[in-house]
Amino acid sequence: MRQAKEPFQLMAASTLIRICGVQAHTIAELLKQARKISANSIFNHTFQTLSQHHYLTEGFSNDFAQWVMAACNAPQLAEMLTALDIRQYESVEQLRADVVRALEEFVSAFPQRARQKAFEPFYFCEAITVTVLTDWRVHSLREFCEALWHVSVHSVHYHFVSARLRGPKTNDFSAWIGQSLELKELAEKIDHIDIYTNTLERVRQMILDECVPWVEA
Repeated sequence: MRQAKEPFQLMAASTLIRICGVQAHTIAELLKQARKISANSIFNHTFQTLSQHHYLTEGFSNDFAQWVMAACNAPQLAEMLTALDIRQYESVEQLRADVVRALEEFVSAFPQRARQKAFEPFYFCEAITVTVLTDWRVHSLREFCEALWHVSVHSVHYHFVSARLRGPKTNDFSAWIGQSLELKELAEKIDHIDIYTNTLERVRQMILDECVPWVEA
């Protein structure tokens, strides 16, 4: 059985949500606050949304898009915001810039609508992720599959979704499988799993399904 050059340590992750005390009552106010709110808040309303809802089979992909649709009845803007694919970003600030750009375009095109009061305010919150080591330190693909089966979906989110903000352009699983196990084809297949149309439980199962043929090879 192929052994990894370096073991992979799976982490347990828990996210604390803190209310910032900042609200937006109009789309124009949402733009104003999005420019200056903390990076942890932008992370919470985009990346962390996937974990909170064990996302996604329907609806919008981030809290901003959900609010402008449900509270402001602005479907065009909601579609622009939900089109922002978090897999393409390597920093929260890059994502913030595109959120702000989408809001600026709407405010410029529809200034009166942008100042209309929403049905309910948008409450900005921050996400603070705390991690601890699990007992799962794996050295082979077989051990990885066993560990992945046992860890929580929050660990899956930490390693598969938010990993890109910690440096690699891919997820932690694909980075390890491609580099330490040198199974680049498998790493690419895992990286292409859609986080938007599958729940995190389904993502876990799809990763395992991709790995099984390689374990048995």
